[in-house]
Amino acid sequence: SPEVNRSLSDSLQAHEKRTGNQIAVLTIATLDGESIEDYAVRVFESWKLGQKGRDNGVLIVVVPNDRRMRIEVGYGLEGTLTDAMAGRIVQNVMTPKFKNGDFGGGIAEGVKAVMEVLDGGELPDTGVTTGSTEKSNFFEMEGPELSIQERILLGAFIFGIIGLFTAIGIMTPGVGWFLYLFLIPFWAVFPIVVLGSGAAFYCFIAYMIGFPVTKLFIRKTDWYKKAQKELRTKGETSIGGFSIGSGSSGSSWSSGGSGFSGGGGSSGGGGASGSW
Repeated sequence: SPEVNRSLSDSLQAHEKRTGNQIAVLTIATLDGESIEDYAVRVFESWKLGQKGRDNGVLIVVVPNDRRMRIEVGYGLEGTLTDAMAGRIVQNVMTPKFKNGDFGGGIAEGVKAVMEVLDGGELPDTGVTTGSTEKSNFFEMEGPELSIQERILLGAFIFGIIGLFTAIGIMTPGVGWFLYLFLIPFWAVFPIVVLGSGAAFYCFIAYMIGFPVTKLFIRKTDWYKKAQKELRTKGETSIGGFSIGSGSSGSSWSSGGSGFSGGGGSSGGGGASGSW
């Protein structure tokens, strides 16, 4: 409504005069299949939100027909308006209003929450999230919205790397258990980006159980016993195209095979997206 628009504009202008931060709101009916993350970055860079050198801009994008929204945060504000905090605003402040069809109220409350966070305040407890906060912050995290092709490519990259080191850990005597512990945070976090929190949790459990079980089974094989003996007597061995050596300082391995004018700010893709 005109009243909401006027009130919103006044609040944004007052905040910019007081802090220098530039906050803009954009509503568009549909993105016609385009990723809201890509669209938000494109608009942010086009409008150059925030001051040059400070990159202190924020863009709130709402797409009613697609039922999507995003808070895009400039480089300079990512330490204050973190991805997690932006996600809380999206899920706890804006989503309930949008579900009730109150777009004006959802946008106004979202802008208010963003300004409160940038001013160093805390978000109020909306009562939307219940149960253990520690559990929900980790096990209920969701990865970014990605297309099937993007998930396949990113999944191949992520699982290819941590899968390679997992295989090395399973097959390698001695250092393998160190790799098991070292890879735990990687298996706990990175799969969320590709699979989402639900499937990633089971993937993590599979790693925690599967690694030691597989390693204990492989330890009984002849080639593993041979490699273990060579490491102890010669200080090196070869497993599956990888040369493995041990020394007094540790172990190492290497492959053996072949409409708006901003102030000049920019965004690095920080923020959060959501749907209703």
